[in-house]
Amino acid sequence: MEAVLRATAIYLALLVLFKIAGRRTLADISNFDLLLLLIIGEATQQALLGDDFSITNALIVIVTLIAIDVGLSFVKLRFARIDMLIEGTSTLIVEDGRPLKKRLREARLREEDILLAARQSQGLERMNQIKYAILEKNGKISIIPYSSG
Repeated sequence: MEAVLRATAIYLALLVLFKIAGRRTLADISNFDLLLLLIIGEATQQALLGDDFSITNALIVIVTLIAIDVGLSFVKLRFARIDMLIEGTSTLIVEDGRPLKKRLREARLREEDILLAARQSQGLERMNQIKYAILEKNGKISIIPYSSG
């Protein structure tokens, strides 16, 4: 039972930490992010297993984490407010070619990030070619250009 409680506590703590870190944290993983995740994984493993390194305890922890994840997905489907709290919502960050500075600061984004997404997804080079840019719930930036017609 201790393994189940440990797994639940660690899962919830990591969920909160990654929520605080922001959407962009897991969208594009850099070398630094990968190293950080590996270190977090090792620290989490030690916290989850404690002094019991048995296969049985490891399986209990894995099953508990998967059960929590599946359970949360059902809760998010049923309760939109909880989904919004955990996953967030999409955020408009450019409107009619103008970056929305406050929203960019809140998302810890720069105009260069938007232009990179615009070049990669639409082949656009300038901010004034972008009708809307939206920071999606998954951390990706969607670009909607002005129509050519």
